Amino acid sequence: MSDHHHQHDHSAVGNIKFAFFLNLSFSIIEIIGGLLTNSMAILSDALHDLGDSISLAVSWYLENFSQQGADEDFSYGYARFSLLGALINSLVLILGSFFILSEVIPRLFNPQTVHPEGMLFLAIIGITVNGISVLKLRGGSSLNKEVVSWHLMEDLLGWTAVLIVSIILIFKSIPILDPLLSLLINIYILYNVISKLKRVLNIFLQGVPGGIDIKKLQQKLVEQTEALAVHHTHVWTLEGEKNFLSTHLIIPDQFSKEDIIKLKSQVKNLMAAEKIDHVTVEIEYKNENCEDKNCDA
Repeated sequence: MSDHHHQHDHSAVGNIKFAFFLNLSFSIIEIIGGLLTNSMAILSDALHDLGDSISLAVSWYLENFSQQGADEDFSYGYARFSLLGALINSLVLILGSFFILSEVIPRLFNPQTVHPEGMLFLAIIGITVNGISVLKLRGGSSLNKEVVSWHLMEDLLGWTAVLIVSIILIFKSIPILDPLLSLLINIYILYNVISKLKRVLNIFLQGVPGGIDIKKLQQKLVEQTEALAVHHTHVWTLEGEKNFLSTHLIIPDQFSKEDIIKLKSQVKNLMAAEKIDHVTVEIEYKNENCEDKNCDA
């Protein structure tokens, strides 16, 4: 099972590496093509593709780095370095979007002539390149891979829109379609990247993972085990995949060592069903003096 996991990670890193070189090469072609066709939509997508290339480079390095196990410096291991890649990727694309918006908005009031034939040619290449990259990165499990894969999918959709607009412009001159398309692409990307950034920050700030209700967890433990009460329950996630829980259980004074071992096993099984597989339990007897004033919380 462990060997399969490492092979999967190695394959994922290799796919990110492939997507990086493919997107970097196309970004250079795209910037040149955008300048030649005078298309803000293409230049807009070129900057995002360049941002994706930077994101892929960071992801490639950090995804590889994150596979290291725990040591004296990082007792939880290096898994959060993958999450750091997702944070950097999101910030790069947000900054790029705001820069492009500052260039696009003036063009809405002063549309310029573009070269639709060149746009059409680049759109076909763009759909091909981003389509290959999306196929390579599909099925990623970490938030880092998810953010990068989503960016590439957005680029694929953006190029599809450029293709449609370029065909329209070949037959009818409507210059405002180019900056308008660029504006829509950027707003769409900005909206989705910010939503991903919220998830990343929630994990960094040790927020409770989505879909987990601490009160319901505590109620479940009391109802389905012999614990008298549960308090001081904390749930967090390491990088969006591995969930951790620590909690205090109050037990009857007559509980034996065997009873405690059985109780801990029950708690771990119940939490595993809630997708929490790292559980730390502190046991307190009913008549034990609790040092914390909020024992009953």
